[in-house]
Amino acid sequence: MTPDPAPYDAVLLVSFGGPEKPDDVVPFLENVTRGRGIPRERLEEVGEHYFLFGGRSPINDQNRAFLAALREDLAGAGLDLPVYWGNRNWDPYLTDTIAQMAADGVRRAACFVTSAYSSYSSCRQYRENLFDAVAGVENAPVLDKLRNYFNHPGFVEPMVDATLAALAELPAEVRDTAHLAFVTHSIPDSMNDGSGPEGNAYVEQHLSVAEAVVDRVRQETGRRHDHRLVFCSRSGSPQTPWLEPDINDHLEELHGAGATGVVMVPIGFVSDHMEVIYDLDTEALATAKELGLPVTRAATAGLDPRFVATVRDLLLERAAVERGEEVARAAVGSWGPCWDRCPVGCCPNPRAERPALAGADS
Repeated sequence: MTPDPAPYDAVLLVSFGGPEKPDDVVPFLENVTRGRGIPRERLEEVGEHYFLFGGRSPINDQNRAFLAALREDLAGAGLDLPVYWGNRNWDPYLTDTIAQMAADGVRRAACFVTSAYSSYSSCRQYRENLFDAVAGVENAPVLDKLRNYFNHPGFVEPMVDATLAALAELPAEVRDTAHLAFVTHSIPDSMNDGSGPEGNAYVEQHLSVAEAVVDRVRQETGRRHDHRLVFCSRSGSPQTPWLEPDINDHLEELHGAGATGVVMVPIGFVSDHMEVIYDLDTEALATAKELGLPVTRAATAGLDPRFVATVRDLLLERAAVERGEEVARAAVGSWGPCWDRCPVGCCPNPRAERPALAGADS
């Protein structure tokens, strides 16, 4: 039987965006940091990370590949839905995409955001972006954000397999005792404190995924690896506390404690973003090499068919909910399935309250 996506007549992929050529880098960073008063000289300094890779972020190309895979997955399941793509910080901008959707006659779309966890920057800010995008568009479609999927099996299982593969790449003599460093983007302590309806959801959700991966690795190998949640890509004022430890500091600490080997598992990222290819593959691996510490990096979920199919599963799940039907919600680990509509007060804007779509307060 063909699955029913009603009331949805389109899917919208919502992402961060990134520069595609050197001239884009500083304007892109200005978009990212608008309203935060960061000097241009600092933006140019950060921009050097992009220039190491030809002034081009990998994220847009990754989204194009994901879109192609998603369209193929939906078509293979008999779902004839158009799939659109809009970014927060670079072309294609969300506002332009929403205008095109309205022109195409789209009435209601399910939005899949390329960020899996709860926090202001990874959830509510995208909801604010969606509000802004529809505000100036006549006959804009209704937009529903699909639930956070950090603990969906389609995201977790690829990370389990990637961790096992990365362990296998370590020298045999250090493999069994290797430490697993689960890496995600750092955020201000205060942002984590406000994440989720009760606070601390950002860290708790990551810890839940890390524990699920560790347990599955134990089932496969018979060994439970020491592990820790660590962070990368800290920015902002040095006086503002951010989540720690940084991955580089953690590698130095592990080396000092006699660690034999490390696998970096980027559970905070759905594909090889700049934070992965620079912060981990460039900077952290350089730190490990200097220390003489064997380190490998697990792959991100990327184009794994199970992760691509997660979008379809979430779409059909939410469609059934909107039709008033009972539905089974896939989730692993200590957290249950996330809410469909973000609760009032969830992940507040740290600077000023702003309207947002797809929440209980919308």
